[in-house]
This record gives sequence, structure tokens and C-alpha cells, in this order.
Amino acid sequence: MLYADGGSRGNPGPAASGAVLYGDDGEVLEEIGTFLGVTTNNVAEWTALLEGLKAALARGIDDIAVRMDSELVVKQLSGAYRVKHPGLIPLHAEAKALLRKFAHSDVQHVRRGANKAADAVVNQVLDAHR
Repeated sequence: MLYADGGSRGNPGPAASGAVLYGDDGEVLEEIGTFLGVTTNNVAEWTALLEGLKAALARGIDDIAVRMDSELVVKQLSGAYRVKHPGLIPLHAEAKALLRKFAHSDVQHVRRGANKAADAVVNQVLDAHR
């Protein structure tokens, strides 16, 4: 299970991505936090997904369930919404390519409260870069 979140303080503003990868037993396998400099919340959300997927692939995981509180990213991945912003198009393409490397993937939207661990990683990274 992969939980991913991104955030910026200001939009654009100082931004970070956070992902938490869990094993089948619910144990945290890895936390990935990345400071992104000044960028938008949407770039941070997409980057969190990408970093989490890369970490899962590096561990040899072939069946991934992704949970994100960004309804926009989830709907863009599913094709329900088009990706219009030129800066997001390559991030979307990379995410689709990474997801194809898994034998099975399931990406779903969750409410913000269900994504607290990934949100905490984002805030730790942002607080460290004040």
C-alpha cells in the first residue's frame, strides 16, 4: 500500500512531496520525503506519487494499491479529467508509465484524514526547510 501526498505553503510556494510505503502486514517499509523548492501544490502531489511508485518498484513490489487525497490527480490518472497544464503533462505520462510496470495497480482517492502519514512526511520536510 502506498499513501502519497504533496503540499506547498503558498501556491506556488515552498513545496514538498511525501510518500509512505507499507508492507502487506501494515508495517512501514519506507518513508520518502522530498523538498521541491518553490512550485505548485499539483506538482508536489504528482511528485509524491512518482517517488512512491519508484520506491515500490525498487523493492520489487508488483501489486500496488495507491491512496491519495488529491482527487484531481486520481481523476487525471483514471482519464476522468484531462491534464491541461503543460508542466503536469510529463508528470502524468511518467506516472502512467510507472503504473504499467506493476502487474496490478489500484489508485483511489481518500479523504485527507486517511492520508495523515504521508501528510506528516510533507510537513516534516517543509518544516526542515524553513
